[in-house]
Amino acid sequence: KAVVSTQSTGDLESKVSETVREYEGGPTKKERSADSWIPRPPERYCLTGHRMPVTRVIFHPVYNIMVSASEDGSIKVWDYESGDFERTLKGHTDAVNDIAFESSGKTLASCSSDLTIRLWDFVGFECMKTLHGHDHTVSSVSFGPSGDFLVSASRDKSIKVWEVSTGYCTKTLQGHREWVRQAVVSPDGKLIASGSNDHSIRVWEIATKECTLELREHDHVVECVAWAQDNCTSHINECVQQENPRAVKSEGPFLISGSRDKTIKVFDVSTGFCIISLIGHDNWVRQAIFHPSGKFIVSCADDKTLRVWDYKNRRCTKTINAHEHFVTCLDFHRNAPFVITGSVDQQCKVWECR
Repeated sequence: KAVVSTQSTGDLESKVSETVREYEGGPTKKERSADSWIPRPPERYCLTGHRMPVTRVIFHPVYNIMVSASEDGSIKVWDYESGDFERTLKGHTDAVNDIAFESSGKTLASCSSDLTIRLWDFVGFECMKTLHGHDHTVSSVSFGPSGDFLVSASRDKSIKVWEVSTGYCTKTLQGHREWVRQAVVSPDGKLIASGSNDHSIRVWEIATKECTLELREHDHVVECVAWAQDNCTSHINECVQQENPRAVKSEGPFLISGSRDKTIKVFDVSTGFCIISLIGHDNWVRQAIFHPSGKFIVSCADDKTLRVWDYKNRRCTKTINAHEHFVTCLDFHRNAPFVITGSVDQQCKVWECR
């Protein structure tokens, strides 16, 4: 006779009631337009296979697949619609810290604590090039909008720009005083934003290698930075004018960051001002991005949650207890109702939105 402990039945009952609440409370997909899609528990799939913490999850820009990177040195490819595992890309000899697609999805870049960056042909799934040049852990990779160059950030305190066709390093940007956690190329391909263990965010002009702005609003390590897409501009301006009706409309560009100080901040790069600060996570913020509609911010943190923020009203509208351990990364599909997360619990999860 199976014995179910009262604690687990209690857990189960609360899970079931939460699920019922979600399904009854959440509008149907037809009622809610895509610009208001938000992830709803429980997860649709839990993907297992990595043997160490998951460091990054990303959607493919074209196909219904997602890719995960892990400290186990592997990159795994999954079908997020069926939850099926597809394949593993092996080559790195240490933790894989970041992965990125160029816009067509034909090339994947990965970077690792083995000091290298690899370029993978995502048609034949072969490694095409290995880029050498950093002297320490490479923590992030980001393609320029046309896919012809790549930007990397490293624990060696530098940011490097690489030509994809040749694999040559064409520029090295120096200025951060500590480990550079992330460096991302702006949508127009002219600027780089970087966040570092030195608590600062820097904005660089690629053409001149000049650091044009240093933002020192965080008081701990800056874990992540991301550029706001164009459709955020009107929402951000509304948000600013709500606080200060006399504020002049800005064209940006705007930048979002997450830090170990547990906050998420939005900056207007044209003025250098921090215009939004969101407080609510109970531990290090690992990733923060704008919702595809530009209306919300979605974040994950070491408090094991995935959160959705209505930043215009500066409040958290949804908190999902997403994993059993720190949530290290997330991605929001540009046009399908899915969010994915990765965690120190070695799992990736697929969340449906409605």
